[in-house]
Amino acid sequence: MRARLILLALVAVAGVARAQPAAEPQPLTIGESVTLEVLGAERSVNIVLPPDYAKEPDKRWPVIYQLDGAMTQDLMMGAGLMRWGALWGRSQDAIIVGIETRDRQRELLPPTGDTAERKRWPSAGESAMFRQWLADTVKPMIEGRYRTDGTAFLVGESAAGHFVVETWAVTPGLFTGYAAISPSLQWDGEALSRKPLGDQKRPPIYLSLADEGGATESGMLRLLGVLPHSQPYCFSDRRKELHHATSLHGLLPEALQYLLPTGADYLEEYGFTLRCEQRGGAG
Repeated sequence: MRARLILLALVAVAGVARAQPAAEPQPLTIGESVTLEVLGAERSVNIVLPPDYAKEPDKRWPVIYQLDGAMTQDLMMGAGLMRWGALWGRSQDAIIVGIETRDRQRELLPPTGDTAERKRWPSAGESAMFRQWLADTVKPMIEGRYRTDGTAFLVGESAAGHFVVETWAVTPGLFTGYAAISPSLQWDGEALSRKPLGDQKRPPIYLSLADEGGATESGMLRLLGVLPHSQPYCFSDRRKELHHATSLHGLLPEALQYLLPTGADYLEEYGFTLRCEQRGGAG
């Protein structure tokens, strides 16, 4: 009898719930988008602001520039992982700027002398122009429209990781810090890892290697070998743990922890340790 009464009560509650009119869905806004043109193609620059941006009108924020940052690329993952790190106090909250790419080899890689690469990617080789566009158009726009704190970090993976390392090498002052996750250092016969770096002071850089092997691996190991002794870096060797396809979402939280540290004293207790070979510090 008691079971029957409980069942009747549940049915009645369900009927009331069904009878109530559904609430009208509201738009869920996560950011803003600007359309710009470079290399003859329009592309989106997507801005995701911290949740407290409007609530703290006097506060200024660091900026993370994420390559391959369209809505259909890595923007949502990058913004989500950044917010997750900030919620735990693992890394600082920041403004995310997602830079859409259209022809990645053209936009993110320099010219190559490798015949096979030129044949496979005939449009490749205009990374210098893409970098100039970031410096002359995108960064001034972000710094003019939003409350930035003067620090800016460039993040990329694979071909975008090569762009990060190249930017760090040729125009180091453009950003405050860099993160190159599984960078495609095999490009052009590993030329980037052979470039003389000299003793110029450069910002901190996060580097990682997954199971790519071959020239990608030898290029990374060569680069590590020529880093100046004074260069601050964090190298995460995950050759036995991660694949190229899993390295970005697996390592972006660590990269942000290195570049945007909070100084929280409980991180090791929570398992948020930097599992990387370090020299110097990022913050």
